[in-house]
Amino acid sequence: MTAAAAIPPARRGRLKVADRVYARLAEQAVRQALAEIWAARTARGKPPRATVLVVGGKARVTLHLDLPYPADLAGLSHLCRDAAAGRVAELTGTPVTEVALLVERLVPETTR
Repeated sequence: MTAAAAIPPARRGRLKVADRVYARLAEQAVRQALAEIWAARTARGKPPRATVLVVGGKARVTLHLDLPYPADLAGLSHLCRDAAAGRVAELTGTPVTEVALLVERLVPETTR
């Protein structure tokens, strides 16, 4: 048995993940979730932006989005929330207690 293995995991140290890392994970998840929807359209919105605040081992995510219009906005909102919360929790092990969604702009489809 090595010396490091003899020390319980809780006493070996801590890993601090920067809030911007959580934000990038959330942004990537939302981009992937919306990719197919945006690909089918001629007009595109800006990439999603996220801010994340981690307090007491729990994350609160705020997403700033452009969404296509017309579309099922409620369905897209749920898709984005689930994607962001799922990816952050899956890759960091940090539970996400809240996902706030701010729709910055609705992007109408242009005619060809």
